Amino acid sequence: MAEILSIARKEFRGFFASPAAYLFLALFAAACLFVFFWGEAFFARNVADLEPLFDWLPLLLIFLIAALTMRSWSEERRAGTLESLLTSPVSLWQLVLGKFLAALGLLCIALLLTLPLPVTVALLGPLDGGPVLGGYLATLCLGAAYIAIGLFTSSRTDNPIVALMVTVLICGLFYLIGSSLITGLAGYHLGQFLELLGTGSRFDAISRGVLDLRDIYYYLSLTGVFLVLNVHTLETLRWRGNPVSRPLRHWNAVTALAVVNLLAANLWLYPLQSIRLDLTENHLYTLSEATTQTLAELDEPLRIHGYFSEKTHPLLAPLVPRLQSLLEEYQVRGGGNLRVEFVDPTRDKEAEETAARRYGIQPVPFQTASRYESAIVNSYFDVVIAYGDDYEKLGFRDLIEVKSTGEGDLKVALKNPEYEITRAIHRLVRSYRSGADTFAAIHQPVTLHAWVSPKAKLPEELQSLRDDLDAVVGELKDKAGDQLSVEFQDPDAGDGELARTLYDDYGFSPLLASLLDPQPFWFHLMLESGDSQVQVPLPATLDRDSLRQSFDDALKRLVPGALKTIALVAPDGPRFQGSGYNALVRSLEENARVERTDLADGRVPAGTDLLLVMNPTGLDQKAVFAIDQFLMRGGRVVMAASPYQVSLGQSLTARRQDTGLESWLQHLGVTLEPSLVLDPMSAALPVPSTRVVGGLTFREIQMLPYPFFADLRDDQLNRDHPITAGLQQMIVSWASPITLDEEKTGDLKVTRLMETSGRSWTQDSAEVLPDFERYPSQGFDSPEARSPQLVAVALEGEFTSAFADQDSPLLAGDALKGDTPAEDTQEDTQEDDHPAVTASSVIRKSPESARLVLVSSSSFASDTMLDLITQSLGTVYTQPVAFIQNAVDWSLEDPALLALRGQSRYARTLAPLTRQQQRGWEYANYGLALLGLALIWLWRRYIRARDQRRYQKILAEVA
Repeated sequence: MAEILSIARKEFRGFFASPAAYLFLALFAAACLFVFFWGEAFFARNVADLEPLFDWLPLLLIFLIAALTMRSWSEERRAGTLESLLTSPVSLWQLVLGKFLAALGLLCIALLLTLPLPVTVALLGPLDGGPVLGGYLATLCLGAAYIAIGLFTSSRTDNPIVALMVTVLICGLFYLIGSSLITGLAGYHLGQFLELLGTGSRFDAISRGVLDLRDIYYYLSLTGVFLVLNVHTLETLRWRGNPVSRPLRHWNAVTALAVVNLLAANLWLYPLQSIRLDLTENHLYTLSEATTQTLAELDEPLRIHGYFSEKTHPLLAPLVPRLQSLLEEYQVRGGGNLRVEFVDPTRDKEAEETAARRYGIQPVPFQTASRYESAIVNSYFDVVIAYGDDYEKLGFRDLIEVKSTGEGDLKVALKNPEYEITRAIHRLVRSYRSGADTFAAIHQPVTLHAWVSPKAKLPEELQSLRDDLDAVVGELKDKAGDQLSVEFQDPDAGDGELARTLYDDYGFSPLLASLLDPQPFWFHLMLESGDSQVQVPLPATLDRDSLRQSFDDALKRLVPGALKTIALVAPDGPRFQGSGYNALVRSLEENARVERTDLADGRVPAGTDLLLVMNPTGLDQKAVFAIDQFLMRGGRVVMAASPYQVSLGQSLTARRQDTGLESWLQHLGVTLEPSLVLDPMSAALPVPSTRVVGGLTFREIQMLPYPFFADLRDDQLNRDHPITAGLQQMIVSWASPITLDEEKTGDLKVTRLMETSGRSWTQDSAEVLPDFERYPSQGFDSPEARSPQLVAVALEGEFTSAFADQDSPLLAGDALKGDTPAEDTQEDTQEDDHPAVTASSVIRKSPESARLVLVSSSSFASDTMLDLITQSLGTVYTQPVAFIQNAVDWSLEDPALLALRGQSRYARTLAPLTRQQQRGWEYANYGLALLGLALIWLWRRYIRARDQRRYQKILAEVA
């Protein structure tokens, strides 16, 4: 080993004895910086990763390493010094490994010059260190293979230029054979085989952050093969001019055997797919614990069908093996309850017909280009998950994400396949349980508490319902057997102790039929199972069928994992006003039922598990009462509201609005201040602006940092709360500051979810267009007094009702037409010839399970906001939708998908930067590269001076 290191030091010094090493390092650093900042337009791309660098390194290394190694042996042959080396006491292996390590050491120094790039990215955004580490390791592995190839070709000729060209040719062939340029022209199976042979495709796998033993060994075997061939070439040179003898034939056999074994080990390792290390921060390429838990909940066999065409779009072809590998891992985790099948419908007509008839799978036409013509390929890229009689289909739009990096230049990657597949499985299991035998799905005994007054005290219209209650309870007892127990109690019986207990524990009070008939009575029903309690609302139409449906809805809420129901309150208006929530609704419907409501009758729809209030405008007392009593029942409420309404038509305008919730929120200790938050740490958007030239006014659209779109990152998002823990960043549009009254929220658990930066400020005016004439720097007045502003908060615990000391608003109006499980309001609707009855009371406080999440933005997660940010980033932006989904899951205590959501490859965006700041970071990297070269020069100069002093000392001692 000492001899090898001695030779490596000698060769390493030889590189710096001439300008060759400095030229190599300078060219390497210049090429890397050019492709990073210019070729891939790092700042315009706006993603916090090093993909622009690692995408180009396999190609750059071909030419740079070919130039580095071309003189290694050819110069020895041309100068006539090779013969002395071959006859020296040092073995050929030591000579080859010494030169190899010297070149590899120089490559390591070259990579050190690029370290300011990951540091820069880490300072500007949430960089995932796993792919960076994988990328540098892949570069070393690939560089080692290229160096071995270069040394071999250099040993075959005494002409360095020939060695350079042959090295470029061999390395280029290894790169091209697995590139999309070649695999896209081949079929799927042949393309997959070619990818296994290509150096670039293996490089991509490691630079994603996945260390697969098969990929690492591929490079080691390639390096070993060409080092063996290098030693064999030198050995044949030693025997040159002599007749073929037995030792030479022995050398040939040993070389052939070594090469075959090194290559054959790749075939032996190919089936070993599980020996790998996922370096990514959130283990993006390893099935999570959430997926394992979801698969463990399977009650029936699950089937996953992957429909992939052999011929597909070149950008989709590299994604098929990754998706298939992931599905195979699902099969391993699912055990005997999960079966995975891959089908190519273009080769199996019967399978194609079955896919179309049973699952509605149709081929998607893609335009492709071959050597001779453009063509249309009808391709399949679909996954079907089937469970019981239900199924869910995932198309290529669900599984991939596209990043636009320039005109006609697209990057395609798998979006978050584990989330999409696990989400589909989760929903199918919920749906299956919702339709199954309810009592069989509830694991603990159920108790019905019926706090009902005697029949004689009930209003006439409710006396028949009392008889229907006995009948419905009898049916449930027959169905449930011993699993259901029933307790009928009159709260007014005895000394009224039970009535006081119900008031203290649940906030229940007697009901009134109307203000004109103030005779109180009791008719409260509650189901209890374990720690779960669900109230059974009285139906809108007081008949047996409706009462039975109310019990069914309440029982389903006790089923663990049953499909939940979300009631959405959102304005219906023109899309350009920003009131559309189509993207949000589509995402929510992936995991729950979504029902729209306007709360006009003062009730939340029956069976609602969570109330989602988006951009409320002018809510009346009945609507506010519905929200209040839903929360008092232990319901969960998520809302996005602001005192300002922003419209985007021919111009961008804002106006003050009355949400109707101001007083109610203030009662809970939360105030939406009548102002707007501005933050210099903001997203760049196409903003209408005014420019005056020569007395003429021009209105134009410019891509500018827009302070009303606060870009929140790092500690601005609460990393300890499930809603925001998994989100990399969040853009909150036209938000208002939230202030908290600690006296009113003292008994609640309050969590500050999102805050703007410490440089943000507020304005009271509704002017949302920049005025660069008056404010040249940012377009808006920016006072000196600045501080962080709270824009999202979560509250949980025991709330008190804002209507606790008032009569129910429902008693003052006409008979109501709906009901809600979250308020103590009940209605009796008779035939047309009977007067309607409204039975209502006010629940004065909530149980500890009640939760409220508030975001102070009226446009949060709206279609218009998402479209604006998508145009700015060049990729689909869904972080606000992920926030709402996380809030829903947290509110419903369903954390299965919280850890997976939002882990998109392009979700890690850069912090907002001005053009001057971008140039500053870019020039700083140029300067650091030059500084690195200068330090290397000083280091080598010091080493050379030290060696000279040592040599002079030796000469002096000899003399």
